[in-house]
Amino acid sequence: MLAGFLRKNKLLSLVATIYIVLLITLPGKAIEAVQNSMYYVMEMLMIMPVVFILTSIIEGWIPKKAIISGFGEGSGIKGNILAFLLGSFSAGPIYAAFPVCKMLLAKGAGIANVVIVLSTWAVVKVPMLANEAKFLGPKFMATRWALTTVSIFIMAYIVAKQVKRKDMPMVEETAETGKGVRIAAECCAGCGVCAKLSPMIFTMSDGKARVILETPNPKQKQKAQATAERCPAKAIQVD
Repeated sequence: MLAGFLRKNKLLSLVATIYIVLLITLPGKAIEAVQNSMYYVMEMLMIMPVVFILTSIIEGWIPKKAIISGFGEGSGIKGNILAFLLGSFSAGPIYAAFPVCKMLLAKGAGIANVVIVLSTWAVVKVPMLANEAKFLGPKFMATRWALTTVSIFIMAYIVAKQVKRKDMPMVEETAETGKGVRIAAECCAGCGVCAKLSPMIFTMSDGKARVILETPNPKQKQKAQATAERCPAKAIQVD
């Protein structure tokens, strides 16, 4: 079991090994590294629940047609501007943008617009600009903002030309489906709640939830809907 866990979590295993080596060879540095790591872990624990709520709202409340119209491949300059504004008025660290952009892609957003959201979120968002002007001066901030903005749009165009949707792991392409029940496998956190609440409908396999009941009756579908509401990652959809 331990060997299987290590194979599935190679990066985590590597980090743990480095910490152990540091603890043996440089215990002071190891303690400092753990303290720094815990700071970022606590930050993620405070931010990620909000991100999950945001992605759930995008997935469940905003129609796919609206995302395609506003951010899709054919949205043109309007989509570019909306993506720029979304990233500019965001809050939180850049890693919070990844699940949001993943959901936007799954709902039909264009790759170029996702690049714009990520880039503006990272380097030209309004809360950061205010601090930049305070510490480095308005002229420095405005000049960097203008040059960075131009670079973002150029980069978005290049990435959209080089990377196609078929090259990306989309939610729809990795979904496990049953009749009326769908699991977005890329969103599944592997917590096992669904399999515990509805073992006749869901099971766990390789750390992910799977649909095992292909033809749920109305009562079973109602049970699946109740289970979906308890899913912390909001990865279950019942049609």
